[in-house]
Amino acid sequence: MSSLLQTARPRAVANWLSAVAGLIVLMVAVGGITRLTESGLSITEWKLVTGILPPLSEAAWLSEFAKYKQIPEYQQLNQGMTLAAFKGIYFWEYLHRLLGRVIGLAFALPLAWFALRRAIPQGYGLRLVTLLLLGGLQGAIGWWMVTSGLAERTDVSHFRLAVHLLLALFILAVLIWTALDLYGLARNAGSRPARLTRLGLGAGAILFVQLVFGAFTAGLNAGLVTNEWPLMNGKLFPGEVLAVRPFFDALVNDPAMIHWVHRWWAWVAVAALILLARAARGAGNRAAAVAIHAALGIQILLGIATVMTGVDLVVAALHQLVGALVVAATAWGAHAAGRRR
Repeated sequence: MSSLLQTARPRAVANWLSAVAGLIVLMVAVGGITRLTESGLSITEWKLVTGILPPLSEAAWLSEFAKYKQIPEYQQLNQGMTLAAFKGIYFWEYLHRLLGRVIGLAFALPLAWFALRRAIPQGYGLRLVTLLLLGGLQGAIGWWMVTSGLAERTDVSHFRLAVHLLLALFILAVLIWTALDLYGLARNAGSRPARLTRLGLGAGAILFVQLVFGAFTAGLNAGLVTNEWPLMNGKLFPGEVLAVRPFFDALVNDPAMIHWVHRWWAWVAVAALILLARAARGAGNRAAAVAIHAALGIQILLGIATVMTGVDLVVAALHQLVGALVVAATAWGAHAAGRRR
């Protein structure tokens, strides 16, 4: 054990995890653009190794385009699409998958190096290996999501999209939490890992609900239901939905109901995260509190702007990017509130 204590490098490991977290935030942003541009079904196969390279010849491009023409999205929505337009949507899906591979290597290779150097502090090895396995699972879920739109649907399942996004954000939160534990260990060899408080758990659960409905909103294009705020097409609540479908079915499948829940549950999340920010500040971490307030404020404004601009690509992509930053700030605040002195 003494030799491990001498070789452990908690700050170096924490810096690496922080860098990977930054890549995941970028991945979430690119994933949002991929969804907004309806690019996710442009690559109809999963080739882990050979898929690293894009088509490099006209014949290769025509082959990929021919595969795309076989799926319902092209046949029902994009008949007559040009090869140039196909290359445009192919770019975003290709970039999204390439970033996934980059993140996998950026995690797996340094993990192996730190392990061989015995630089991973005691008690963190299993957590890091679990994160590696979750990353692999995330790739599999991404392909599982894509397959839902290749046969009978013209888009991917919003349930599978939610699983894909939420796992990415969970991995992001755990990376940040682990990095913060390790930074504390680097400052003080006697530092103990933070605990998840009831307030942190509650705020996280409320934010989770908001993220679920955000994913559903993206998956069903529910942001296009209205361009009004705070009303929706002149109404406070889309009550007409309940006249044609049961409440719980509407809650998870109807774009208008999902949009309504997403826009108003946001204020419940705001209240919970403000309480978390106060707890973080009370624990002596003013920076975490400021991060939560800043991310929340920007996210609310971007959410309203996304609706009122009719889901403008840039505004909506920024809304998803800042959503990832809200998760990061929440993890930081919950960690600050749960630090053991």
